[in-house]
Amino acid sequence: MSLVEPSTESLRRVILLWTGAAGVTALTLLKIAAPYGRHARKGWGPPIAAPIAWIVMEAPSPILMAAFFVAGRPPGLTTAIFLALWVGHYAYRALVFPFLGSGRKAAMPLSLVVFGVLFNLVNGSLNGAWLFVLGPERTAAWLRDPRFLAGLALFATGFATHVRADAALRALRSPGHSGYAIPRGGLFEAVSCPNYLGEIVEWTGYAVLTWSPSALSFAVWTAANLVPRALAHHRWYRGRFGDYPEARKALVPGLL
Repeated sequence: MSLVEPSTESLRRVILLWTGAAGVTALTLLKIAAPYGRHARKGWGPPIAAPIAWIVMEAPSPILMAAFFVAGRPPGLTTAIFLALWVGHYAYRALVFPFLGSGRKAAMPLSLVVFGVLFNLVNGSLNGAWLFVLGPERTAAWLRDPRFLAGLALFATGFATHVRADAALRALRSPGHSGYAIPRGGLFEAVSCPNYLGEIVEWTGYAVLTWSPSALSFAVWTAANLVPRALAHHRWYRGRFGDYPEARKALVPGLL
């Protein structure tokens, strides 16, 4: 038995435990909406400007992934694509999204920023360790595998969906106005939060294209965070707007 095998099994067990923690988080968030954006409230620490908060929270994940990529097995085209997709998402989330529209004036409580940093430290480490060090080595032949191709299609579709939804939400706000309105058009006609649906699809696609337990764990965590938030947003919309579309669901067209 090689020395790598016990390490791989140990990492697999840690990933399993980490995934289980997502269930506890989901149950908590179903009762207590994360206190930022329209659900912001006092008692969670001093406010941090949104652009700074997003950068501080999200930066550990791509930095750690890049570090594992450099320090792990000799890099190849497949692992370079894994890294590029990951970093591309976080470049948008941390360096583009917070500086667009009126959202750049928002704030997050310090406690939430701390939670975000801790999550990304763990998530980035688990994914970097599995994909670039201990998990099965993916050669260039993997790029022709149906799992990679299907996962890449899901990832691209999800990313495009949540970027377009973000842009539609920004368009609702005229310059100097930070209020809320009923979003219309596209997937917003079917669900209240196509941005969250897109992100769940994106990371599900990443789990498929890497075929790794670490990425599957991240997809589960994404759903654990965003499904409760979509439900909270949906209730908020219905409570705020008397003419909110009755047939619109929270997250999944026709279902949820």
